[in-house]
Amino acid sequence: MKKLLIIDDEKTICTSLMFAFEDDYEITTASNIYEVESALNAVYFDVVLLDLKFGEISGLDLLPMIKQKNKDTPVIMMTAYASVKSSIDAMKMGVYDYIMKPIDMDKLRFFILKAVEYKCLNEKITRLENAVKHHHKIHKIIGSSKKLQDVFHIIDKVKNINMSVLIEGQSGTGKELVAREIHCQGNRKDQAFEVVNCGAIPSTLIESELFGYEKGAFTGADTRKKGLFELADKGTLFLDEIGEMDLHAQVKLLRVLQSKEIFPLGSEGSKKVDVRIIAATNRDLKEQVENGHFREDLYFRLNVVRINMPPLKNRHGDIPMLIEHFIKQTAENYGMSAKRISRDALAALETYSFPGNVRELQNIIERALVFAGGDMIQLEDLPESVTGQTMHALGRQSGIIPVAIGTRLKDAERLLIERTLEYHEGNRRKTAETLGMSERNLRYKIKEYMEG
Repeated sequence: MKKLLIIDDEKTICTSLMFAFEDDYEITTASNIYEVESALNAVYFDVVLLDLKFGEISGLDLLPMIKQKNKDTPVIMMTAYASVKSSIDAMKMGVYDYIMKPIDMDKLRFFILKAVEYKCLNEKITRLENAVKHHHKIHKIIGSSKKLQDVFHIIDKVKNINMSVLIEGQSGTGKELVAREIHCQGNRKDQAFEVVNCGAIPSTLIESELFGYEKGAFTGADTRKKGLFELADKGTLFLDEIGEMDLHAQVKLLRVLQSKEIFPLGSEGSKKVDVRIIAATNRDLKEQVENGHFREDLYFRLNVVRINMPPLKNRHGDIPMLIEHFIKQTAENYGMSAKRISRDALAALETYSFPGNVRELQNIIERALVFAGGDMIQLEDLPESVTGQTMHALGRQSGIIPVAIGTRLKDAERLLIERTLEYHEGNRRKTAETLGMSERNLRYKIKEYMEG
């Protein structure tokens, strides 16, 4: 139940107002300065009713105290001493609305309801703004490598220019982060940023998702629905995995990009839209064009500015920064204590190939924080996909064959034979000599371990 504070030096008015609204609100009344202070210190109110004439002072003198304790709470001024000047002064000091005595209860009830709605809307806006700021703080592009600096340079050049941008790169390289960075740094940052995964929406639904539909356009269309183009008007539309879009939808998309108009399903007319398009793909769109799977005219329309996101294996210098970021982020998100990473674990990650790119590194760090026993992530806290590749690389470089404690003797023998064969490039005679066994015995072992 919403909380209502009634401030009036006449107790009879406080009592009558309390009886009028007690079914809808949790009421507190105050008829002197001490009761006002006590109420404001104890409760955060949703609405305050304030008498302009409060004893020997003006109710306006109480506004700073109210706003200090209840910053975003709407205040409705009640007065029998109306004047243009007092109304203006009240509004300048942050009063939400003004009502005359004797009070019209229906009118006051409406004012209070609107004040509550106003406060709820402001709180929602504040939450959304904070969520956007937090999202941008957490989901940002991390790194200082030359390849990433090239990406930052392009972002800075195109952020305020209404050109289509095509972002290419493997899955997990951060293509959506780049799209958001362009939007958030540019002159459309205060407008909508809408995202559609073209590969996740069936071809039969992609048109209605993009362009919307009118009520009755098809069976089940009970209400009008705005499409993503209309929702992103004046803002940015990010078309993720554009290479997955079928040819029929590509034709419709091309028409919108050329005409700046959308045709909702079932509509007799068009709607003008002002939308910046950023598309992304993990496919080679030029090759898709050559194979007839992507329209050439749409490709050139999207590919005005191209950004190539480098895979993580080509920017290993950024890995320490990314690890530090993901450790802090994971600890904050899951209420865990942040940990450091050991030299061995860091070295293993710096030599890993990362087929899943940055997204894989994030998953690895999240897992490692869970499994780490102390205040440091150790090599054994990393998944075998990382440590196995690292051990293999170290063995090839140094001639050392690392075997973990707990490895079965049979498995250790197999590993020894495999690595020695690799070292001698498959030469069985040299392998047998190195291992101190006959070639015949070696053949038996190879048949048992590798061909069996």
